[in-house]
Amino acid sequence: MKMSAEQIERIKGLGYTESEAHFLYIVAVHSGYFTLRQFCTFTRAARGKRSFLFARKLLQSQHASTRDYPGVGQVFHLFSRTVYGQMEKENLRNRRRHSFEFVRTRLLLLDFILANQGLAYFESEQDKVRFFSETMNISKELLPVKVYEGCPGSQPTVRYFVDKFPLFIAPPLEDGSPVVTFSYVDSGFQTPSGFLTHLAAYHRIFRQLATFRFLYIAAKDAYFQMAEQGFRSLVKRPLESDTSAEILRYFHIRKKWENHEYVVPVTADFEFLTDARQRFHGHLLDSLYHAWRCGELSEQELRVEFLRLWPERTIFFDTCLVRGHGRPYDLRAREGERSVKDNEHHPVHRSVHPKGERKLLGA
Repeated sequence: MKMSAEQIERIKGLGYTESEAHFLYIVAVHSGYFTLRQFCTFTRAARGKRSFLFARKLLQSQHASTRDYPGVGQVFHLFSRTVYGQMEKENLRNRRRHSFEFVRTRLLLLDFILANQGLAYFESEQDKVRFFSETMNISKELLPVKVYEGCPGSQPTVRYFVDKFPLFIAPPLEDGSPVVTFSYVDSGFQTPSGFLTHLAAYHRIFRQLATFRFLYIAAKDAYFQMAEQGFRSLVKRPLESDTSAEILRYFHIRKKWENHEYVVPVTADFEFLTDARQRFHGHLLDSLYHAWRCGELSEQELRVEFLRLWPERTIFFDTCLVRGHGRPYDLRAREGERSVKDNEHHPVHRSVHPKGERKLLGA
C-alpha cells in the first residue's frame, strides 16, 4: 500500500496522531466508513480512552458523522472535504452518503484491506485505467465502464471500475510476469445474480489477460461454492476454449460479410461478429486475416501462429472469509497453488467474529 509521507503530514496537521492519520488515509481511499473496532484493530489498541478521544476529535472537528445501523452498530462516515483535500482526493465518492447495503459492503472491504496492507492496490480509477491501457496495452473500450447521464444539455460522465472492489498486483509468477488480482466483496446479503452481473461487466477485460486471479471476499461462506460454479461457467470455460477456433470463425464470418454473401440475416453470426471485432482487433490480426484471405496462409498455419500469440490461459480463483479480523491473504505463487482447473475444494481464510460494537459515549 502506497502512502505519501507529505499527505500523512497534512492529515496530522489537522490534529491527528501518526497512526490516526494513516488510518484515515486508508478509510478515505478504500471505504469512507469505519467502526471503532476497526480503528482498534489497526492501532492494536483495546477499546477505551484512545478510541474515545479519536472519535471525539472527528466529531468535534466535523470531519465525520456517526450513525447506528441494525446488526452493525455505530458506524462513522468520513465525509469532510478538508480531510480528503489533504490527500488531494476531495472528489472521491466515498465522501457522499450511501445506502445501508453500500455501507455494509465497505466495512467488510475495509476489514480485508486492514488485514492485507502489504498488497500493491490500485487506489484510484485513474491508476487502474492507466495500468490496463498503458502497461497492459488494453483498449479503454474493453474496461468495465458505467455512463452517468447528466442534466439536459450536459455531457454524460464516463466512469471506470465503479465498484471500487480491491484490485491489486499479486507477487509475480516464475516467469516474472505480474498477476492481476480482481475481487468481489459480498457482505452476506447480496444475491448470487449480483456476482454474475459483476463478472459479466469484467468479462471483456478478462479475455485480454493470459493469466489473472479472482478473489471472492465474503462475511460468510454460504455462497462460496455457488460463486465458484458461476465463475467456472461464465469465465473459466469460455476463456479456456480454443481461441484459434474462435478467431477462425471470426475470419470466416468477416469474409462472408465483406463479400456480401449474407442474403438472409443470421443473427448469431452478426452478434458474434460484433463481439469479435472488439475482442480480436489490431494491426497484427488484420495482417493475418488478409494473408489468410489471399491464400498466403493456410488455416493450419494460422492455428500455429495463434497458439504462439495467445498461449493457454492460467486462471486462479479463491475465496476469503472475513469476519472482523481477517488473516492476511497469502498470494505467493507457490508450488501446488490452486487454480480453477483443479477439482478439490480450496481452503478458506477463517477468523473469529468480534463482539458487537458498544455505543461511543456509553463505552
